Amino acid sequence: MSGCCEEKVFHGLSPAYKRALIAVIVMNATMFVVEMWAGVTSGSQALKADALDFAGDAATYALSLAVIGASVRTRALASLVKSGSLATIAIAVLVMTALRFAEGMPPEAQTMSLVALLALAANVASVLILLKWRDGDSNVRSVWLCSRNDAIGNVGVIGAGLLVAATASAIPDLLVAVLLAGLFLRSSISIARQALAELRSDNAQPACANGGQ
Repeated sequence: MSGCCEEKVFHGLSPAYKRALIAVIVMNATMFVVEMWAGVTSGSQALKADALDFAGDAATYALSLAVIGASVRTRALASLVKSGSLATIAIAVLVMTALRFAEGMPPEAQTMSLVALLALAANVASVLILLKWRDGDSNVRSVWLCSRNDAIGNVGVIGAGLLVAATASAIPDLLVAVLLAGLFLRSSISIARQALAELRSDNAQPACANGGQ
C-alpha cells in the first residue's frame, strides 16, 4: 500500500554513490588547478570559465556528499546554495569576458584545445561514473546536471580553440565563455525550481518529514 512517506526518489543513500561522488570531487578539484593555470598562461577566457566551473563543482559536490541522509529541507537548502553558486559563477564569467573583450587579444589556441580535451576526458569519466544516478532529488540531480554541463562546455572550448586558430580572433573564445555562462544560469534555475518544489512538498507533509510518526 502506498502512502505519502513512500520512498519514490533516490536521495543518495548508497555507499556506491558516495564513493562515486568522492572520485568525481577529486577529479574536479584537480582539473580546476590544471585548467585555471592553462587559462591564465594561454589567455583563454573560455578555459578560465570552465576552470571556475570545476572549482564550483568540487565545492558543491562536497556539499552534496555532506548532506546525504539529511532531512528533505536540509538537502533542498543545500541545492539552493548550489544553484546560487552556479549563478555567481555565471556572473563572474560574464564580467571577466567583458573585461577581456576590451583587450581583444586572441588566446593561444593550441593550449586551449589540448587542455579542453583533457578536461573533456575528465568530465566524460565523471558523467559515466554518475550515469546510474542521474535521476533523484535536487541534491542528486544537481550533481548530474553539473557534470553533464561540464562535458558540453569542454566540447565548446575545443571548438573555440579550433576557430581561434583558424581566424586569429578572440571572438570564438569570448563567445564560448558567454554560452557557458548561459548554460550555468539555466542549470541554476532548474536546480532552484526543483529544490523549491521539494521545500513546498515537505512543508505540506509534516508527518513525512518526521518519518510518518
